[in-house]
Amino acid sequence: MNFDLTDDQEMMRDMFARFLDDNSSTARVRAAEATGFDSELWKGLGELGAFSIRVPEASGGLGMGTFEAVLLMEEAGRTLVSGPLAETLVTARLLAQLGGGDGEALLARVSTGEAVATIAFHDVAGQPKQWIAGGSVAEAVVARDGHDIVLVSIPADARKGEANLASTPLAEIDLKAHPRVMLGSGPNAVIAWEQAVEEWKLLISAALAGLGRQALQIAADYSGERKQFGQFIGQFQGVSHPLADQLCHVDGGKLLVWKAIRAIADGDTDAGALISLTAWWNARAAGTSVARALHTFGGYGLSTEYDIHLYNLRAKGWPLVFGDPQRHLDDAGKRLYAGAASTLPDVGETPIEFDLGEEAHAIQQEIRDFFETQVTDEEKAQFHYSWDGYNPRINKALADANLLFLGWPKEMGGRGITPYAKLAAMEAMEEVGYNNPAHNVTAMVGAILYRFGSDEVKANILAKMMSGEVITSLGYSEPGSGSDVFAAQCRSTQEPDGSWRINGTKMWTSGANITDYVFMLTRSDPEATKHKGLTMFIVPLKTEGVTVQGVFTFMDERTNITFYDNVPIPDSYRLGPINEGAKTMSAGLELEHGGGFGKVQRAMLKAAEELCREIHHSTHPLIVEPGVQQRLAHSYANLAVSDLFTFRSIWGSVNKKNLQGVGPMAKMFTSECFQEDSRDLLDLTAPLSLSKRDGPAGFLNQCYRHAQGTTIYGGTSEVHRSMVAERALGMPRTRA
Repeated sequence: MNFDLTDDQEMMRDMFARFLDDNSSTARVRAAEATGFDSELWKGLGELGAFSIRVPEASGGLGMGTFEAVLLMEEAGRTLVSGPLAETLVTARLLAQLGGGDGEALLARVSTGEAVATIAFHDVAGQPKQWIAGGSVAEAVVARDGHDIVLVSIPADARKGEANLASTPLAEIDLKAHPRVMLGSGPNAVIAWEQAVEEWKLLISAALAGLGRQALQIAADYSGERKQFGQFIGQFQGVSHPLADQLCHVDGGKLLVWKAIRAIADGDTDAGALISLTAWWNARAAGTSVARALHTFGGYGLSTEYDIHLYNLRAKGWPLVFGDPQRHLDDAGKRLYAGAASTLPDVGETPIEFDLGEEAHAIQQEIRDFFETQVTDEEKAQFHYSWDGYNPRINKALADANLLFLGWPKEMGGRGITPYAKLAAMEAMEEVGYNNPAHNVTAMVGAILYRFGSDEVKANILAKMMSGEVITSLGYSEPGSGSDVFAAQCRSTQEPDGSWRINGTKMWTSGANITDYVFMLTRSDPEATKHKGLTMFIVPLKTEGVTVQGVFTFMDERTNITFYDNVPIPDSYRLGPINEGAKTMSAGLELEHGGGFGKVQRAMLKAAEELCREIHHSTHPLIVEPGVQQRLAHSYANLAVSDLFTFRSIWGSVNKKNLQGVGPMAKMFTSECFQEDSRDLLDLTAPLSLSKRDGPAGFLNQCYRHAQGTTIYGGTSEVHRSMVAERALGMPRTRA
């Protein structure tokens, strides 16, 4: 797993970032609006070798990979580069690949920024007149004409731009009306052109991700300056939360570009579909992000005096040269579900890695083997995603097989596997159907007991957790405080002998009807401020004064309300110092945040795919319909981004990176996508999906109901949106 750039890539990116900050400022962008092209900027990029990044060394280029070109394009998007940069990068590579005297001579001038050459995206044989990015300033256009790849020369008097949405050097050109020379003919030449078009999709996507991210940051900064109703507008959740949502889409788009490149490098079967999904995702994300950013400015956003409108227009102007971005989603659906072929570019070396590692694959197989050999069919039939799926015999057997506390270090008595392998293990548990909360919550609480518990607690409780004999619940929420956990009012009062009495009520104490203990937050000093005066305990549930009352949900899940009437607790069951429970609690929340719902999203998509092959509409299965393929592809994209956010969060934690807001972003985005996709896939497979019968229909039905709670427990999406806005965008605090 690696999200880090190499030192050379960091240096290259920083070099271009500094150059573009100086030479593609918004003042320079405005100055170039008449033509959409900044010739001095272009020459400067040529001097830095920008146009030679993807040209092989044998042809005088730098011979770098697509990933390096993507890093350049992210900075180009951030600074709204005035010129057809993505098009020139792929055209320069094409000129080098196809060779010939005319191509080589032009390449030499393109590489230095002296000349501009661009590409036509569609076959001239069927579409001779096309809109060309950079067409108003380009000396030549590389185009496909059937089996031939040609270099079309555009005379100076024919380079006529026209007023357009984003003031880019766009022109409509009849590519059969101008002189041409043959660059290549036959399958290999066509493949080179197709590779260039596919690579362009990745490059323009990276530019859009950079553009969208910068637009959101500009809006966030403005929200901390502009006041209305006596406070900064960024303090209003109606302003901050939509920006946080859009940041998820923009960040997801950037990571999708990286994932597509990695998939191409690895030869993954889905790599072609990922390219198309990346182009569709980033066009959509940039468009919605700049609209939300502009909206943050209110009426001022409409004024040309403010720069935000420049981002709004180019977010549309750049990708729409290819055509309707929805076509990319259509292509992705065909590539995923109809066997449509795609031509993959040679991306070169790629440092980014998303594989979870050999240890992860090994632990997954070990878990599969355990459930294949150690669990009966009758037990499997009782599996459920909720606490009701807990089986004490299986829990004990998992402990005996050292499969229960996989993420704990060995000195704690755990397996000591990496966080990546632990994530893979959870995927395997989902795959076999036993990913219920009991062992996950108990593992989290056990880690807290190891850190804060007394010797007595470790000997009497933690040891039994480790042997698989004891499980625990969480006692955070109360009838009057849900996500606002530090508003807890359940009282703990210390007796003269040092022991404690607990009185109050806890809500949503899931599993309390079967667990042995509850990890409880209490109010020990009612006179202290909200985040102070709190103390944490591990409370036995099977003791005098505890009443557990079931609360049943439409998700087929039992949770509980628990009542504590003068419950006696020894001081040795206190976790952490008196009145400093917030610190102990925060350690628990740290362990709870950062995960995602990718494992169940994956299982849900698989069930929907199976149903779409089973269900027939008229005379054919649903899966052959383009609209169905597109909706499945959309869910596939949501799953891919969910995985990437989870990976990034874990990687950042493992490597102690200061990645602000990535944990809350992972939880919020994945739960929202799980809910969104569960709705759409339920619709897509109706009316069969209404049934609770065994099999994929019943599972999809359950996913729809299950998803409703995922945006609530573990902290609501609203809480996480505030955290993302404040930490990742630097917006003012939205809560009192």
